[in-house]
Amino acid sequence: MALNDFRAVFLPYCLQKQPDGRYVVLNRRYKPLGFNTREHIEYEDYPICVKLKGISSATAEKLSWNCDSNTDIIYLYNDGCFPTKSPEDMKNYLKRLEILAKLKVDS
Repeated sequence: MALNDFRAVFLPYCLQKQPDGRYVVLNRRYKPLGFNTREHIEYEDYPICVKLKGISSATAEKLSWNCDSNTDIIYLYNDGCFPTKSPEDMKNYLKRLEILAKLKVDS
């Protein structure tokens, strides 16, 4: 996967729950959004984990590209339906981002 693909670096690919219950929003390379590297990243070394209010099985199902209710890792798209593949895939991705954007961050 190219590191020069804006989507793969800057758009959310998945939400991954951490052992403490907080989430990290990751890009397609499983790096925090905006991290453009092939190097291994220790998430706890950066202030990137957030507690999201409203992540339930029902919310995960709405956010997931395949309606998976798993709250441990929520994939917003996969290689078969990535947002820039087609207008329909982008439309579906943007619907999921709309739901994600309405969640509150617990401080």
